[in-house]
Amino acid sequence: MSSLQSARGGNRAPKTQHKAWITLVVTGLVLGAAFIAVYVGLQRSPEPLHLPIAIAGEQLASAAEHDLGGKAAVTEVPSLAEGAKLVRDGDAVAAAGLSAPTTLQVDYAGAKGLSESAAARGLLQGVADHAGLTVSEQDLVPLVKYDGRGLSAFYVVFGVTLSSFVLAQGLTAAAGKIRLRHRLYAIGGFAVVIGLVAATIAGPLLGALTAPWPALALTLSLMSAAVAFTTKALGAWLGGPGISLAVLSLTTVGNAVSGATIGYDILPSWAQAISAVLPPGAAYRAVNHFGYYNGSTAWSSLVVLAIWAAAGFGLVLLRPATRARKTRSIPAQPEPATVSVA
Repeated sequence: MSSLQSARGGNRAPKTQHKAWITLVVTGLVLGAAFIAVYVGLQRSPEPLHLPIAIAGEQLASAAEHDLGGKAAVTEVPSLAEGAKLVRDGDAVAAAGLSAPTTLQVDYAGAKGLSESAAARGLLQGVADHAGLTVSEQDLVPLVKYDGRGLSAFYVVFGVTLSSFVLAQGLTAAAGKIRLRHRLYAIGGFAVVIGLVAATIAGPLLGALTAPWPALALTLSLMSAAVAFTTKALGAWLGGPGISLAVLSLTTVGNAVSGATIGYDILPSWAQAISAVLPPGAAYRAVNHFGYYNGSTAWSSLVVLAIWAAAGFGLVLLRPATRARKTRSIPAQPEPATVSVA
């Protein structure tokens, strides 16, 4: 009878620790609410903020600056051709100047994204209406044929971010089964492979991204390393909350403020402040500038990605050393004295 009860007791389900599931549910709710609030909130009546526009002529530039206020950062240029050069180099979203006494010529960059180019054209249309001018438009830097809405870079960056996060999360959970150096090898190798694969699919195969293949692959590989090593570091130092923090900062907020779905100059000031320093924003800028402009400003974005990757890698290596030091600092407990009973 006792053996039967013992067998039944051995099959008994473990007692539920309510704190465990409550923590998971709350974490899921917070992340879901944050995702919806950030993405939907940024789409809610976005307004231009210091949108870079070049205006040819002192009188027209002064009038535009007065009419647009803080919505645009007006740069006066000597001629419309000089303004068009700024547009082609990626330093201005649009340029405007008089092509005839009653006609305002607007040259813009569609590659800046539909939100930014539409905002610039709308602002300049308002300037023209105020001055009693008609508008003639020309897209100097159009989006590539197979990326009509300018969202391909966003999807590629988001895909690399998500896959790299999932890898790092899985390796963190399997830390007891996989040696640290093998986990680091896996992250580094994956970063190289996913960069090559993503660049090949989005570039030569589908023709959705126009950046040179080597630059595109390098950007996406650095992006993967930055996300994965940072996620691994946060998980190693903070545990479960660290993984949640990685989701919030890298996947949710990072992609929302990257400038891919809503142009950088349409974002609110708090989002502009963090956009370029988070890995998704840095990656999107690099992909866009390598693809549509001369790429000279893209290297600063690669430096941002490299710093994230190096910092995450360093923190992962530092964690075992701090644990070992902490263990050595705990004094050994004396063994309890044994009493012999005659």
